[in-house]
Amino acid sequence: MKTPREIVETMLQQDAFSHLLGMELLEIEKGFCVLRCTVTSQMTNGFGIAHGGITYSLADSALAFASNAYGVHCFSVDTNIAHIKKVKLGDVLTATCTESHRGKRTGVYVVEIQNQEGMRVAYFRGTVFISSEDW
Repeated sequence: MKTPREIVETMLQQDAFSHLLGMELLEIEKGFCVLRCTVTSQMTNGFGIAHGGITYSLADSALAFASNAYGVHCFSVDTNIAHIKKVKLGDVLTATCTESHRGKRTGVYVVEIQNQEGMRVAYFRGTVFISSEDW
């Protein structure tokens, strides 16, 4: 069986969007993931702050990696995010995904996103469907 890191590295090889955003995998275990990315000018909106989709995408990838690290394909079925503080150009964002529950067919995860000052900028919750297909 593949290790969590091997599984996520396989996922990342085909994940053009995570590469586009410059996501860096810091930690991975079954049910747990830490990702980082830096906000670039291409990620800002008309207000000059990071587009909300940046924190959402970072959290969504952390959810995908944490849930799939068990070695079976998982797919998000419900997600939501709360944007707590504005994210600025140059901010370094760290998403920490933690498993809250994992059953036979579904799993629930929370992701906290902090900036380089350790301030929480977003809170994400996601539910995944756990398939029977192995990595």
